[in-house]
Amino acid sequence: MATTTEYQVTGMTCEHCEGSVRAEVSQVPGVTGVEVSAQTGQLAVTGEQPVDDAAVIAAVDEAGYAAVRS
Repeated sequence: MATTTEYQVTGMTCEHCEGSVRAEVSQVPGVTGVEVSAQTGQLAVTGEQPVDDAAVIAAVDEAGYAAVRS
């Protein structure tokens, strides 16, 4: 059964930002889906098992932004 975890991302301003976050988070093991909005700062990460929060936050950091679980 898939699970979705939501995060609040700060620093995104455009579609390019969304793409950067999506690309990095998609590489986290176990992630099967990523929805991200620069407008709201919302990031929803879906996986077959609960995903590792630290890995998702590190991936967002790698993209150049900051995230906290919401």
